Amino acid sequence: MPGMNLTRAEAEKRASVIQRVHSYTVELDVTRGERVFGSRTVVRFDAVAGSETFIDAITDTVHSIELNGELVPVENADGVRIALPALAESNELVIDADMLYTNTGEGLHRFVDPVDGEVYLYSQFEVPDSRRVYPVFEQPDLKAEFEFIVTAPAHWVVVSNQPETSVEDVEGGKVWHFKPTPRISSYITAIIAGPYASVHSSLTNSEGREVKLGCYARQSLMEYLDADEVFHITRQGFEFFEEQFSTPYPFEKYDQLFVPEFNAGAMENAGAVTFLENYIFRSKVTEAIVERRAITILHELAHMWFGDLVTMKWWNDLWLNESFAEFMSTLAAAENTRFAPEAWATFSASEKTWAYNQDQLSSTHPIVAPIRDLQDVQVNFDGITYAKGASVLRQLVAWVGQENFMAALKVYFDKHAYGNTVLDDLLDELEATSGRDVRAWSKLWLETAGVNTLTTEVDEAEDGTITRLALRQTYAEGFETLRPHRLVIGFYNLDGEVLTRTDRLEIDVDGDITEVPLAVGAKRPDLILVNDEDLAYAKIRLDERSRTTAVARLGAIDSSVARGVVWGSLWDTVRDAEMPARQFVELVLGNIGAETNSTAVRTQLLNLENTLRAYLNPEHAETVRTEAADRIWALAQAAEAGSDNQFQLVGTFARLAHTSDQLDAVAALLDGSTVLEGLEIDTDLRWNLLGSLAAGGRVTAAEIDAALAEDNTSNGQQAAATAKAAIPTAEAKAETWRTVVETGELSNIVQRSAILGFYRGAPEFSEPYIDRYFEAIEGVWRERSHEISSQIISGLFPRFYTQEVLDKAEAYLAALPEDAAALKRQVAEGRDSLARALKVQAADR
Repeated sequence: MPGMNLTRAEAEKRASVIQRVHSYTVELDVTRGERVFGSRTVVRFDAVAGSETFIDAITDTVHSIELNGELVPVENADGVRIALPALAESNELVIDADMLYTNTGEGLHRFVDPVDGEVYLYSQFEVPDSRRVYPVFEQPDLKAEFEFIVTAPAHWVVVSNQPETSVEDVEGGKVWHFKPTPRISSYITAIIAGPYASVHSSLTNSEGREVKLGCYARQSLMEYLDADEVFHITRQGFEFFEEQFSTPYPFEKYDQLFVPEFNAGAMENAGAVTFLENYIFRSKVTEAIVERRAITILHELAHMWFGDLVTMKWWNDLWLNESFAEFMSTLAAAENTRFAPEAWATFSASEKTWAYNQDQLSSTHPIVAPIRDLQDVQVNFDGITYAKGASVLRQLVAWVGQENFMAALKVYFDKHAYGNTVLDDLLDELEATSGRDVRAWSKLWLETAGVNTLTTEVDEAEDGTITRLALRQTYAEGFETLRPHRLVIGFYNLDGEVLTRTDRLEIDVDGDITEVPLAVGAKRPDLILVNDEDLAYAKIRLDERSRTTAVARLGAIDSSVARGVVWGSLWDTVRDAEMPARQFVELVLGNIGAETNSTAVRTQLLNLENTLRAYLNPEHAETVRTEAADRIWALAQAAEAGSDNQFQLVGTFARLAHTSDQLDAVAALLDGSTVLEGLEIDTDLRWNLLGSLAAGGRVTAAEIDAALAEDNTSNGQQAAATAKAAIPTAEAKAETWRTVVETGELSNIVQRSAILGFYRGAPEFSEPYIDRYFEAIEGVWRERSHEISSQIISGLFPRFYTQEVLDKAEAYLAALPEDAAALKRQVAEGRDSLARALKVQAADR
């Protein structure tokens, strides 16, 4: 057996043998210590008589295997799979095993709260990790009913997908019994256990049924959880989705649990959604993060229909889950929450920036991706599957009409409830309701990769009227597809100090040249903005006059969505080496103070940091970095007291500060000798400032330990790990490398935090690790879990933007063996970013 990696061919073969999986009864005992837990599973399934197959089970010890009343040798278990010979038409399989807790956020994660010593558990199964908790046919099309029975300490709370039916006292604890689930895939089953605190409420759904709501967190964090806001957004989501889909919520209850050391933003376990604890705000956060939490709540709720009620047959259609949830969450925010005025501007700044970046890497792929095995899908939770897919769906809705789109979804849910689908199942319904040739659209948008560029061509008469306006569509080399686009062209003119839209043209773009006759004869505006309203997915190139206006007056544009399109267009222009990086630095510094969308501020400040780190010509890079940090500090001091912009600018300054005077300013903020009106130096901001001083060589490991003693929390441990890794000494870098790469002793989130600090501080202390990185990562990839190895491969890729490092990366990739495709993809993405940086540096003259 090939081990941990399951291929699509193996899954298809197994699905031809297993005719139907009826049910799992899973008994877990989490009272057996800190290393393993008991897992006894009964699986009832039909199969082709006389056939053989295997069940997935990542075990520590297998005590017994019984198939149809006959013992099977435990040697049939190799620690990853269990061979099942001589199947009957109707089968009952009983496996008694010990499974391992993890500290990687995969399987059943075990966390000890440093505040009170309490133990907290939660499961995370997507993609292939339910097999770490119970034996299972680990593929999405083999759905079943799942019944969980959990023995746990008496003072704990246990939550699963379904309501509990009873709790009984036993020696050493209690036993929780849960109702069987409807037919679902194993990756959305869940167990969350520990002394969680909780708040409860309920709502009445569209069919008049009461749906109980729960909101859970660790006891030491519960005081910071604004459960009322979580419930409020949840109710708005229920109302919107049930109305749009004309399909009631498909599960009995809806719990939302904020769990420690979670890898992603959240996970759509049916009826028991888990979230990362960063969404509990113990200190001030940006409005961007507050809005992101709302979007995440809505995203996971949308999954109850997309992914949970109806599930892709295989992971190549993962977009049927993620793209839809991403699009629908923003649509819900835009139409039914307090975030409505800014929702699509936020989408432009966040999701589309992510999508465009991902789509220009060598690893880009069609939205409907070719997934050969689990390793393929694990690296495909990316900006294509989420953000590009959502962007393209917005374009589709604009083309077929929202009413037709939602009508198709209702039929889709009705036909395939609790089942599995492929792309054609959705296209059938979209074509039936819209009358459009959606399959032709799908071939161009869903089944090909790459992003097109739309360039504005404009001619004018002597009197300033337009004689010709056209859009030229091009493609990148290797991605020779021209696509149809439904978009808006906005004409913007200065009205005093405001750049406002004075005309709107909605057109269809297709082919290499699209003429716009409606514009002929109109007075040429100050700014012609192609893709105003941001309906299309394409890179936009402004005409020369419009670009000049945009650079000079970006902050004066009175639409946050339009500003987002301009920000994105100019950022793409820099990344394509068509605009000097220094000019982008000036653009940000000159306009960021006027930006009102919090996510746009966050995105452009991050783009600024990336530009200062990687895109400047080395001849003047240090001068520009120093001046930029000084000006960010000036903007922070001038910002409105207590504003979101003030808070974000201070955080950016702390990360950019590196001269003696700049570090003095950070130290003064930290010790209180400098006070910015409205800015509270709360716990998390204090850590950010301390991390800045650590990177600048101003604090020692002992001082960081002292700060941790005052905030010995999970957040504090993460911040301390980042700060220690940032200290510019050979000893600090060596210790970080040892714990992350060599011993692997850190938990997932502490490791991630340490990696964040490794390349901060003076570069001469991390430069010796360039060669060591390439020597170590294949072993890391082969020996560590997906999450842990991915953090290391991506996070520790050398941040030295030189031809020498690029040559090393190219040589490494060329020498990788064929079975290391997933590793090759991750390293290639680092190589791509490095190659782009060198190209942009060369254009920064």
